Formats: sequence, C-alpha cells, structure tokens
Amino acid sequence: MDNRQPISSGPTPSAQPNGQPGQPLTAAFTQPITSPQGADMSQPMQPVQPAQPMPEVQQNPVTGVPMIMQAAAAIPEPKKDYKPLIKTIAIIALSLISVTFIGLFIWMFVQYDDARTNVDGQIAAAVTVAVDENTKKLENDFAVREKYPYQTFAGPEDYGGLTFEYPKTWSVYIAADASKGGDFEAYLNPVEVNVVSNETLDALRVKILNTAFDDVAARYQGELEGDEPKLRLEAVTIGQNGDINANRYTGIIPGTEFNGYIVIFKIRDKTAIIQTDSVLFEEDYNTLLSTIKFNA
Repeated sequence: MDNRQPISSGPTPSAQPNGQPGQPLTAAFTQPITSPQGADMSQPMQPVQPAQPMPEVQQNPVTGVPMIMQAAAAIPEPKKDYKPLIKTIAIIALSLISVTFIGLFIWMFVQYDDARTNVDGQIAAAVTVAVDENTKKLENDFAVREKYPYQTFAGPEDYGGLTFEYPKTWSVYIAADASKGGDFEAYLNPVEVNVVSNETLDALRVKILNTAFDDVAARYQGELEGDEPKLRLEAVTIGQNGDINANRYTGIIPGTEFNGYIVIFKIRDKTAIIQTDSVLFEEDYNTLLSTIKFNA
C-alpha cells in the first residue's frame, strides 16, 4: 500500500486579518516523478561531488562594499635555465685559452729576442775578432816590410869576420870591439838598445870569447841538470849553408829571469854566443841564424 498522500494544490493560504489560516490546499501531484533527461533511475545514484567552497567575502574597510577574496593561485615552480651558466663556463674557458696563448706568444717572443740578441752578439764578437786579427796581420806585415832590406852585421876580421843579417829597424851597440884583444860584445834591439845588464832585455846579444868551445859549454852544463833543469839542450846546424854545428839552449837565461834562446858554436879557437833574451824575438832570431857566415 502506497502510504504517500496526494498533495493537493490550491490557492496559497493568506493571512487573514484576524490571523486565521486560509483554506487547505486541495490540488495534488498526479504525475509520477521522472528522472531528468530520461536518466535510468534503476541504477544506483552517483555520489554528489562536494561543492567548492565559496570565496571568502570580506568588507572593504573604507567603502563598506563586500569584497571577494580570491584564494592565492598556486605558482608553478619555474624550470631551471642552464643556458647562462653554460655561456659563463664557455666565456671562462675561452678566456683561459686566450691567456694561455698570449703567455705562450710572449714566451716565444722573449726566446726569439734572446736568440736574436745572442746571434747578434756572436756576429758582433766574430766581426770584432776578425777585425782584430786582420789588424794584427796588417801590422805584422807592415813590421816585416819595415825590416827590409836587412842590414848586415860584421864582427872583427881577427875574430873570423862573423857576419849575419838583422832587421834594419834594429839598433846596434858595440860594447867591446876587441881591437886590443879580449872578448867582443855587441847588442841589438828594435829602435834603441837598452842599458846592458842582467835586468834589461835586448833582442840580441853577440859575443865572441877567447875561450874554447868545450869550456863555454861546460858553463851551461849545470843548468841542464837537477830535478827542475832551467835549460834544454839540442844539437843543431845553422848558417847560410847550413853547415855550422852548434848547441842550442832553450829556457831561462842563466843569471836572469828571461825565457829565451842561446846558440854557441866554434869560430877558429874561439867561441861565438848568439843569444836572445825573449821568445818574442824567436822568428827574427831564427832568420838571423840562417844568415850567419864567418871565415874559418
């Protein structure tokens, strides 16, 4: 049994002046209730979604007009952009490479400048040496030419008439001419002869002694002996014809501190001594010995 009562319809009750209600409603709904838009009411009803909360309404404190406060929208987290970082890294890398190349260029330039300076210095030094050597050669050539023609030295006839050639730029001093017997002594030196002593140096000393050859040679024998001999002896041939046998001593001249040469040889019953006080005159000395002549 359907306990539902029909709902009557009629005019709505109105308030009476005396406050009594009006007539009851007599109309009733006679049509069945249908689902909206033909929905199948046999299916279970879907749960109703809860309504979204209404925005909070607040009153404007100045105008008094209600204001709807919107809820703050959720701001999405921005995506990270790595492009600036990559650009920064690239700029730093390029800067480091540039600095490296600049430093390498400066280092190579310094090395090149040092090498060029060194080469220039070597060239300048070589030029200086070449100029010095050429200057010395020209000076030597001039000095040699100045010596010609050679002068001829002549000793006393009674002592074998010893002769030899010497540079014309040398001066001659006859200390003892043996005109009254005794020993003959002469000294020769470029430009002028120094004061004769064991402390002064002359280019050539010439002596013809009234002493046998063996006795004169014995005077030098002591200088050849000992742990540190001052002289070295060798037998040589000298003279214009290369037929004069002589003893040649090389080393410290006895009684002096000079390093030079001494040659002794026989002239008849006498002994000739040709000596230079310095090895600096060796070339002129050897040339002079090759021109010696005397009367046997």
